[in-house]
Amino acid sequence: MVKSSLLRKDGNRERNLFGVSKAPSKSSSSSNGSSSNVSPQKDPQGEADALLYIVSFLLIITQLGFCSVYFMFMADNLQQIVEEAHFTSNVCQPRTSLVMTPVLDARFYMLTILPFLILLVLVQNSQVLSIFSTLATITTLGSLALIFEYLIQEIPRHSSLPLVASWKTFLLFFGTAIFTFEGVGMVLPLKSQMKSPQQFPAVLYLGMSFVIFLYICLGTLGYMKFGSDTQASITLNLPNCWLYQSVKVMYSVGIFFTYALQFHVPAEIIIPYVISRVSENWALFVDLTVRTALVCVTYLVISLVGSVSSSALALIIPPLLEIATFYSENISCVTIVKDIMISILGLLGCVFGTYQALYEMTQQARFPMANSTSGYT
Repeated sequence: MVKSSLLRKDGNRERNLFGVSKAPSKSSSSSNGSSSNVSPQKDPQGEADALLYIVSFLLIITQLGFCSVYFMFMADNLQQIVEEAHFTSNVCQPRTSLVMTPVLDARFYMLTILPFLILLVLVQNSQVLSIFSTLATITTLGSLALIFEYLIQEIPRHSSLPLVASWKTFLLFFGTAIFTFEGVGMVLPLKSQMKSPQQFPAVLYLGMSFVIFLYICLGTLGYMKFGSDTQASITLNLPNCWLYQSVKVMYSVGIFFTYALQFHVPAEIIIPYVISRVSENWALFVDLTVRTALVCVTYLVISLVGSVSSSALALIIPPLLEIATFYSENISCVTIVKDIMISILGLLGCVFGTYQALYEMTQQARFPMANSTSGYT
């Protein structure tokens, strides 16, 4: 029997997907070779494997969910670009109407993008993926620069805007905030590829600080600029002129290439496991089929990403792992209390955020909206 590819053989040791090696477990025996006198004990290796499978499953759901949101983001922007092209001008004026009457359903535009995404994920060369990452970074930064340039122009004074939203929207905020942990699945792979892994904490803190600063600035300026009319995606608020339509194109191109990077993680978990169950002659066919099927799964939009899987990966599991790992090394009571509080916060957000996401889904089914991304948490 071939063991799951979540654990990869490396000599007489096993290496899991995250690059952590471990020695194979050995059965306990007495000094004279008899095992009849050995009292039954817990199998820590079995518990570790079970936890590995749980984390891997959540990681798959999370990454495919991110791909689903990217899918819908591209469809929303493509829909607005195409259906407003006949009256797009060279003069950039603020939008007078934010709610458009769609000519075609957003799912039509998703089907239009689907073949290109399937071709994209068939690329497996890491060097080509690095090129995609560079292109995504360039287009995203360029579009962000133009968005910020527009947001700081003639910011109106909204004296009536509330400083704090209603408590009913907190669950939606929680899911949205957790969704910003979309890079959580790439943390350990990035660390394992560094020349100096010991410097990774400094790189992580610097990177996250920059991302938090960027989110705060974009959210604050967007709210000050558009007030209660702020859309789920800030690009949908931009003026209907060719300059800012190009911003949507650039951002969508960046998201398109980022899709391949987010897709790489679940593909690396699922495909080797499936291929190990078939003969070598069928390996290539199965590889391509599974990749195509996974892209089609992201077409079936996953709306509970932030509330369920991301909460578990970002807030619930890491603190519990810290306690389990360092408890025998006299971990301080302050650290234990901190980890427990973080896990409880993540659990509450998971439960109540899931309820809110399901409620939003039922409301959208009853009252369809033009802006499809507004229902995501």
